[in-house]
Amino acid sequence: MEADPKFLVVVTGPTAVGKTALAIKLATKLGTEIISADSRQFYKELKIGTAVPEPLQLQEVKHHFVQNLSIKSSFNVADFEQQALTLINELHTMNPYVVVAGGSGLYIDALCKGIDDFPDADPDLRHSLNEQYEKFGIDYLRGQLKLLDPDYYNEVDLANHKRLLRAIEVCIIAGQPYSSLRKNLLRPRSFKIIKIGLNLPRQELFERIALRVDQMMAEGLEAEARSLYHLRHLNALNTVGYKELFSYFDGEISLDRAIEDIKTNTRRYAKRQLTWFARDASIKWFTPYQLDEILNFIAASSV
Repeated sequence: MEADPKFLVVVTGPTAVGKTALAIKLATKLGTEIISADSRQFYKELKIGTAVPEPLQLQEVKHHFVQNLSIKSSFNVADFEQQALTLINELHTMNPYVVVAGGSGLYIDALCKGIDDFPDADPDLRHSLNEQYEKFGIDYLRGQLKLLDPDYYNEVDLANHKRLLRAIEVCIIAGQPYSSLRKNLLRPRSFKIIKIGLNLPRQELFERIALRVDQMMAEGLEAEARSLYHLRHLNALNTVGYKELFSYFDGEISLDRAIEDIKTNTRRYAKRQLTWFARDASIKWFTPYQLDEILNFIAASSV
């Protein structure tokens, strides 16, 4: 006898588009819980700058992987894949639906498709690459990756030095581009995946981004960033909203310039997110105002 079907409803899209609010409405209608796939909302120290759900929203629907780690923790996409899949299986014993919400494309892909196997790290090579990074800075890593793997260079987050280091390391160890090793083989999943993308006209999205940044500053983002300044070397803080304020604290730019830079860099991040998601033809796109249409799509996809 065939088991009852299970479903993973993924709500994704660019930053500030309204994923959290829509996911809460869906989870409420479906009587289920939410798994966050936002790689910065994992960290409990980053409360304002990562737009974590409000306390009332967290009370309304139970969220997982929200402020559950310290920024000092060692946690990567493979850890997320393993832990989230275990949790999904548990939640599916109580409800055929689980909602995932977030804009971190790499983490969503890991959950839906699995991650590829790459060569193990070489401690000596890793040490050497880290020394080069410390001596020459992130621009050196970017140049190396562009030479070794121009395809991956064009899609990776060029502000994330750890991803640059790992890609360079894999290129050297394997003797071939990092991108060529990403087989994108689908790993078997015990549930059907329903992907919902949220988007808005570009001007409206950018206005939302500007408003969100202003709200974050009003809520105390500057003070939060100051309290974390001594930890700025951690990868979790290599994040839009914090790194611009760190430049202000260093006396490199004014506060007004830092705020404008946050808005500009957030817009750029939203564009990169949309470029990433455009590769996935299985995403059905809506605006965040189309709750009824989205619920109908979920119902039609659940047969």
